[in-house]
Amino acid sequence: MIRFLFKGLLRDKSRSLLPVIVVAVGVMMTVFLHAYLEGILNDSIEESARLSSGHVKITTLGYHENSSQRPNEYAVTAVDRLLEALKHDFPDLQWSERILFGGLLDAPDGEGYTRSQGNVAGAGIRLIGSDEEIERMDLRARLFAGRFPEHRGEVLISNELFKKMKLRLGDEVTLISSSMYGDMAMYNFTVCGTLHFGIAALDKGMVYADIEDVRNALYMDDAAGEILGFFPGNYDEKRALQLQEAFAPDGSGDEFSLVLTPMSKASGMDFLILYSRYAGFIIIFIFVFAMSIVLWNAGLLGGLRRYGEFGLRLAIGESKREAYGSLVGEAVLIGLVGSVAGTAIGLVFAYLMQEFGLNAGDMIKDSTLMLPTVFRAQITPMTYVIGFIPGVLSTVIGAMLAGIGIYKRQTAQLFKELT
Repeated sequence: MIRFLFKGLLRDKSRSLLPVIVVAVGVMMTVFLHAYLEGILNDSIEESARLSSGHVKITTLGYHENSSQRPNEYAVTAVDRLLEALKHDFPDLQWSERILFGGLLDAPDGEGYTRSQGNVAGAGIRLIGSDEEIERMDLRARLFAGRFPEHRGEVLISNELFKKMKLRLGDEVTLISSSMYGDMAMYNFTVCGTLHFGIAALDKGMVYADIEDVRNALYMDDAAGEILGFFPGNYDEKRALQLQEAFAPDGSGDEFSLVLTPMSKASGMDFLILYSRYAGFIIIFIFVFAMSIVLWNAGLLGGLRRYGEFGLRLAIGESKREAYGSLVGEAVLIGLVGSVAGTAIGLVFAYLMQEFGLNAGDMIKDSTLMLPTVFRAQITPMTYVIGFIPGVLSTVIGAMLAGIGIYKRQTAQLFKELT
């Protein structure tokens, strides 16, 4: 039966060519868009994890409840011992200590008076003696001028702030901030390099210094505001929730008890992670709906052209169910052929997008979201099969809707229609 239907479609291309083309184009777009969105969303999630939230974040309860204020008075203490325990208990995760702070950056003139000032949001990370954070945050690609800190007391600042304050490499600047104990803290730095992120929130006034310098500046010996954990691959929601249970507070309400926050619970990330999880289903629904309408109309036109054929088949004794079944069978074959062709073409475009990407730095230069400057597709196992769902389903739905007319034919009138 299948062989018979397949031969019929090959011999009468007017019945199959247009539906196959429609299915192939729709499937190609489905496959490409799925890979494209998968790449952008996953890259955005990973970008936010590397620069800000980590896949999981360990803080004190007090810090977690007031995280928007970056309250270093609730910092994690005895960090060295805690990191050793974390590396022993969770050896597959990479752990990174960071200190976030805000303050005022003051640039003095030759006589020691204020020449320019700027509000800054800073981070103390491991920059001297290790390239791990530099590689993780892709800071080499973001280094605009100068170099990374090699000596104590050196700092990186955003290029936009650098120009706004009319600084030069090698200039002395003073950070005015609040210490771990709540009093005013001042610390001198030397500007050794500038960074450009392409993200408005970071380019406006971000500074990076080695975490040991920040500890000295804010009196945070063996302390850190937060400890970030990174999975070997992409973010794993199931594993993150398991870790959260292990760090569940004991209920005492102690502000210095440790809590672990998964990335999905971080501010602004829950929707993005949820959307990335269901993006494929959204694409499938859209294309099944759109392609079903197109193929329904194509089926109606084909039904008009084959009106006499179906009448003859019914007149010679073929049941309406068999005629309707053969129409649906043809639709399945058309859907499979179109899906194979569309998937192959879509994978080619997705592969090119994955390898070469699209430089969107100029388009997102004022974005407040942490998006990658190069958009890339990501081919996953789902990409190979996702096109068959709308490809086959839409052709079958279209054929079923268009073939309803077969059941409306009156057998008593068939010979009169044929004559």
